[in-house]
Amino acid sequence: MVCGNRGWHRNRPAFGGYLLQHDVSDFDTFARLHIIPHLGPFLDQHPGLNIDVILNDHSVNLVEEGIDVALRMGTLSDSSLTARKIGQSACLILGTPTYFERFGEPQTPVDILKHQAVIYSLGGGARWDFTQGKDEQPVIAKGRVRVTAAEGVRAAVLAHQGLAMASQWMFSPELASGEVKAVLTDWELPPRDLWAVFPTGRMASAKARAFVEYVQGLLA
Repeated sequence: MVCGNRGWHRNRPAFGGYLLQHDVSDFDTFARLHIIPHLGPFLDQHPGLNIDVILNDHSVNLVEEGIDVALRMGTLSDSSLTARKIGQSACLILGTPTYFERFGEPQTPVDILKHQAVIYSLGGGARWDFTQGKDEQPVIAKGRVRVTAAEGVRAAVLAHQGLAMASQWMFSPELASGEVKAVLTDWELPPRDLWAVFPTGRMASAKARAFVEYVQGLLA
């Protein structure tokens, strides 16, 4: 993880903000793991800043809502938006060592069909598109567990219920600890992009730009 937007409300005292969702659950997890725990240093740099973090499940009109900048993850559906890509995460096939000890590791994309998959409805669904050079192998994963929230994917995978396609961001703590592992790493899946989106026709505020730069630094 993927997925959401981060908005700053121009009518707040000093400088306040809203965190809103475009692809709600994926960005919810991303914000919880990678943004919210690291707000302290940014607030220290901007002592007059107040931040309101709100998670929502729909896109909003940035101009109408008075939002200066939003963070959105995934594919932007509105081509009229003024957007800047600030990060990208690889997507991986992930499972726990316990799951792989029981069912084995897939050696090729088609081996996915022999496994239980945790299907993330908002993160690409059951179609997993593998590429290796010019070789393309789309696979329709099979699974008895289908969820609409990234936290549901995490919970199912960590409970050894199956393997999943997910962004590296979504499982970065568990990848670091070894609680989950990636397989088929010699194949690529479509990456997950993070965008800073600004209202069209209005110059981004200095503090909005500063926040975007801060988030970009967190992901470097």
